[in-house]
Amino acid sequence: MKPRTSKKKKSFFKTWIKKLHLYFGLAIGFIIIIVSITGALYVFKEDFEKAARKEFTHHHEANTSTKSVLPINTLEKHIEQQVGEPYPLHWVEIPIDKSKSYKFFYFERDPDAWNYFQEYPIYKSVYINPYSGKVLSVQDEKMNFFALVKSVHWSFFLNSDWGKYVVGIPVLCFLLMLISGIILWWPKNKASRKQRFWFQWKNIKNWRRKNYDLHSILGFYASFIALIVAITGLFYSFYFIQAALYFTFSGGSTAYPDYAHLKSPDKPLAPTEHVFDRVAKQIDQMYPDASAYSFDLGHEHPFDHEDPDSNLPVYVRGYDQKYYKYSEVFFDKNSGRLLLNRPYESRNFGEKYIAANYDIHVGAILGIFGKILALISSLICASLPITGFLVWWGRKKKKPKKAAIAQP
Repeated sequence: MKPRTSKKKKSFFKTWIKKLHLYFGLAIGFIIIIVSITGALYVFKEDFEKAARKEFTHHHEANTSTKSVLPINTLEKHIEQQVGEPYPLHWVEIPIDKSKSYKFFYFERDPDAWNYFQEYPIYKSVYINPYSGKVLSVQDEKMNFFALVKSVHWSFFLNSDWGKYVVGIPVLCFLLMLISGIILWWPKNKASRKQRFWFQWKNIKNWRRKNYDLHSILGFYASFIALIVAITGLFYSFYFIQAALYFTFSGGSTAYPDYAHLKSPDKPLAPTEHVFDRVAKQIDQMYPDASAYSFDLGHEHPFDHEDPDSNLPVYVRGYDQKYYKYSEVFFDKNSGRLLLNRPYESRNFGEKYIAANYDIHVGAILGIFGKILALISSLICASLPITGFLVWWGRKKKKPKKAAIAQP
């Protein structure tokens, strides 16, 4: 009796796992296809943009060893005169390698807008020669191909504050589908294991069987990478995922470090000096082997007012096309005096994971090999709802066998 009860329980469990897998697949299949394809397109975004923008990412100024870069506020004025946008510049990215162009950004966000195109009144980058003040290129980042792909991937062109749940909830369901798919795939015994790991199509002509193998075998191999991609993607949709991951990797800490409280009673600099230039000079000396650093220019923005009493945080990137290795340096916004230096190496493992989440999500953490894995995994995930639907449709439309005619 006991073996029979165990078999019934196992059958009951498998039955509900199959139903969960099927119903979720039918409900969210189309969304998963779109999210997976846009994810695949976005994987090599940094590489394509680097190649497309190489003409103006370097300014090609001659004899720079005998010249000095212009002050930040002077460069701002040059941009305002040459570009003529009514909005103020929002932040700047300064390369450590002074053979590269400085990159300023116009960026405004309206949190009350309902769609992507209204949410960002302006999002442009300006490449400028820091020695001459000549604007080399203005890029409309809002209408950039990869920005549009990201918006679909993130929120289906909806406001990012709540549109992320339109994507996040189906991806959460997809995560459960991946787990249930592995359970359904798992072979009962060694004999059936061989045909689960690779295609056995030598003597098989039935398209239903081939389609089933495509769904189950490709799904199995992609599922482990897809689990990582899904979880790191959910990081951006749900705060509880962020909190859980930080708690796990930090060894049980629940409070992410916050340094907004750092202040000093310093008075503003004299009109002949500028805090940004003093800050830039210190960063160049502190992080000579870094890639670039960025900070907010501190102007009043129509939709995003800065705290007038906050310090000036500077984010220092360690690599050109990766984000996980970055350091934070905090300065007094009035005097440019150093308040706190937090190099990458001083962070706890939870902070390092949070910084690495994007690079893990797109595979960049493993370089070109990781990006290729992320690309292939995303394309397979895009195929799973299609092959899964065909499995269900084939079984549904399968003609019942004719009853045998009784012999006299």
